[in-house]
Amino acid sequence: MISEKINEILVDEFEVDVDVIQPNLNLKDTLNLDSLDYVDLVVIIESNFGVKLVEADFANIQTFQDFYDLLKHKTGQN
Repeated sequence: MISEKINEILVDEFEVDVDVIQPNLNLKDTLNLDSLDYVDLVVIIESNFGVKLVEADFANIQTFQDFYDLLKHKTGQN
């Protein structure tokens, strides 16, 4: 499942407890992401999923679920 893989990556790369990652929580606030962290996140996700992400992809990303849905769409797993 794509959400599980994303969660594993977030736990490993951003050193957060898997229990704080909930679909309805705000991605940026929960992970305490700044602009450099977003760049890291994009690079990590692109290399792990073989997709290309652009700034516009993140325009409507608020929650973890939004992020999961984006990656499902980008990878054709809808």
